[in-house]
Amino acid sequence: SMNAFGLVHIGLMLSCTPIISSLQCNHLPLQQRKVIRNSLKLLDKMGKNFPQQCLRDKTSFRFPTHVLQPRQKETVRVAIEEIFQHIFYIFSKNLTLASWDGTAVDQFQNGLYGQIEQLEACVIKNHTHYLPSKEDSRLKLKKYFQKIDCFLKDKQHDLCSWEISRVEMRRCLQLIDKVTRKL
Repeated sequence: SMNAFGLVHIGLMLSCTPIISSLQCNHLPLQQRKVIRNSLKLLDKMGKNFPQQCLRDKTSFRFPTHVLQPRQKETVRVAIEEIFQHIFYIFSKNLTLASWDGTAVDQFQNGLYGQIEQLEACVIKNHTHYLPSKEDSRLKLKKYFQKIDCFLKDKQHDLCSWEISRVEMRRCLQLIDKVTRKL
């Protein structure tokens, strides 16, 4: 929905890149949990129950769970940021056939966007060095989200493809929720 982008752009103009304090970065995991929980609520609020007729289209996208399990916390944070960006991207286009609650979609997108900004400021600022594990998880995530994107395109972004993607994004966020509790 163009609407989500409109809101984000206004937000960008107003914020003019605030200096994010290290204090804010310390509170990041806590804040992240709030955003994730809220995002999960919004995903539920967006649409109704999963339509029975869509069961036949269900697909296994196989989320690469190990990208959230490396030893370095930093790598996990980078992976989480990537996931948020991918989800943001998927939900930012061709939603016309989804027949979802537009306000919930916009709030969902804005919440994700704010998190992406915060993570970028906190994570990337502190660690610029190259980690092979980071690149590896980046590629795996790209493949995973590409599968979802192609699935949506193949089904011409119809109602069922969106509902299936919504369930999948829910799973994604639930996995991140588990991980951030440990971080």
